[in-house]
Amino acid sequence: MPRLPRLFVPGQTHHVIQRGNNRAAVFFDDADRRHYLTWLGEALENHGCALHAYVLMTNHVHLLIGAGRSAALPRVLQSLGRHYVRYINDTYRRSGTLWEGRYKSTVVDSASYVLACYRYIEANPLRAGMVETATGYPWSSHPRNALGRHDPDRQRFLTKNNRRSSKSTNQSAQLFIPEK
Repeated sequence: MPRLPRLFVPGQTHHVIQRGNNRAAVFFDDADRRHYLTWLGEALENHGCALHAYVLMTNHVHLLIGAGRSAALPRVLQSLGRHYVRYINDTYRRSGTLWEGRYKSTVVDSASYVLACYRYIEANPLRAGMVETATGYPWSSHPRNALGRHDPDRQRFLTKNNRRSSKSTNQSAQLFIPEK
């Protein structure tokens, strides 16, 4: 039986989740994360999409992507997968699939749901017990979105107008994503 087509709504924001096969690691060091983000940024630019929030966990990723043109989101993830899986397989002398099936995506269709997705995505390392505060995790959009911090190497492709407040403070960030 053929696969059902994935729900994709051009012009809408999508929460994308992609997990490692058998929940195995997909990032083994910081160089892997930098490569992933570089290829993600290139794919987003090439296909007219905007990244609003992200987190790179050890064995999965969450992306909040505003998809522009028709079929843009699938093309972003296809391009990213082609580069990243080849890189991991070559670098770590492995073969086969890296990801557990197809990516999952949900259309984010309301302002309250967008905020809930930001919070869920950016608090993921905190909930997993990897850090004491969300700002302590370097592979997330939280420092940029909540505090206005900018890392041009890692976050150049994040949308510039998606900060929760241009005058965010550490206190407001803690209200948005509570500490442990």
